[in-house]
Amino acid sequence: MVLALWPHRLLAADSGLAAEGVGAYHGFTLAYNARSREDVDTIFAQLRERGADIAKRPVETDWGGYSGYFTDPDGHHWEVAYNPFWPIRDDGRIEFPVDEPA
Repeated sequence: MVLALWPHRLLAADSGLAAEGVGAYHGFTLAYNARSREDVDTIFAQLRERGADIAKRPVETDWGGYSGYFTDPDGHHWEVAYNPFWPIRDDGRIEFPVDEPA
């Protein structure tokens, strides 16, 4: 499991929502990391078939990945993302890149 913390204004912009006011958006989202772009598209197709509220369809991101957002019945935002820089091993753990020594 990876916990990533982002500033409210950046998370609001990434999910396509306004950062002003509280409303249904509380500056918190949960993310599922998929193994590929195709997996992200498959998950969103299943979400649409089941009537989920798609907040932001999957798109190429400025950080080199691919992600989209949907909301659960309580209004919480969930991100489904593919991060090519964090390959997922067969056992489900993320293969973090090792920095080369300076």
